[in-house]
Amino acid sequence: MTAQALDSIREQLMNRRYEPNVAVVNELADSLRELKPGSEVSYVDPIHDVNECRIVSLFSSTGETPDGGFITPGDDAAVARMLGLQWQLGLRPEFVMPWNVHPWFTPGEPQSKLTPEQIQAGLKPLLRLLVLIPRASVIVAHGTEANRLAGLLLKTENQLIWRRGLKTYKVRALGGRSFAGTPARQEQYLEEMRSVYADAMARTGLNPVTR
Repeated sequence: MTAQALDSIREQLMNRRYEPNVAVVNELADSLRELKPGSEVSYVDPIHDVNECRIVSLFSSTGETPDGGFITPGDDAAVARMLGLQWQLGLRPEFVMPWNVHPWFTPGEPQSKLTPEQIQAGLKPLLRLLVLIPRASVIVAHGTEANRLAGLLLKTENQLIWRRGLKTYKVRALGGRSFAGTPARQEQYLEEMRSVYADAMARTGLNPVTR
């Protein structure tokens, strides 16, 4: 696909970012951006749906600076792994909501390892997100920073967590060094992740499929 075609797709998605199924989440992104002048916050792709979402995919959001304007699992390899996993399980995108541990980033600067303070700063935005997706009762935390934020979340006394019976799963990140190793080892990593998402789906009333 040409760069011009990619730019056209991104423009179309950007024009749709306030569609009813994702408007409140992307308005949250706007409000977070205003809290830190000079920073950016990636939007949620309009393929997702606040009313249908059951599972939050929480990403550590480290690595290269995002250039597409929307939250992704990471580099191209990470995106391909996530899409393949969802296809294999029959996990439709409207049932999942992506989110970043530390929503803010500085344009042009690589996202280095998050500090404890940055992880802590991601707690309130995550809680605000959960308020907006009333049917979500599972968080799958990808990577070390996401795992730490999930742990902080469970330690809060917010009634929303207990009222929903929120469950968190801790898995590896989808890209970078987390997937270093032989093809056989990488397939093992993916199988472990598929098992987690299959369990998350069953827990939320969705039926995983086998392909």
